[in-house]
Amino acid sequence: MERREFPSGKGYADIVFIPKSGCIKPAIVVELKWNKSAGAAIEQIKNKHYTDSLVSYNGDILLAGINYNKNNKKHDCRIEKIRKYIN
Repeated sequence: MERREFPSGKGYADIVFIPKSGCIKPAIVVELKWNKSAGAAIEQIKNKHYTDSLVSYNGDILLAGINYNKNNKKHDCRIEKIRKYIN
């Protein structure tokens, strides 16, 4: 399932992909930035606790920060994997 502007933590994640139940693929939280940095996007995901919206999800979560630089017309991306398991 894909959700845009998904309410999570202390704000809205730009895009959240949630695998079907029983699927072993990771969930993905995407934050998009404009003229900042991919690292800033990852920090926003962490600081605003966007992964809190995945409380019932059990497995790996990919954090994807994507930035578009208007001046040089280039994109940069940073991806981090975290593990989240329900006890």
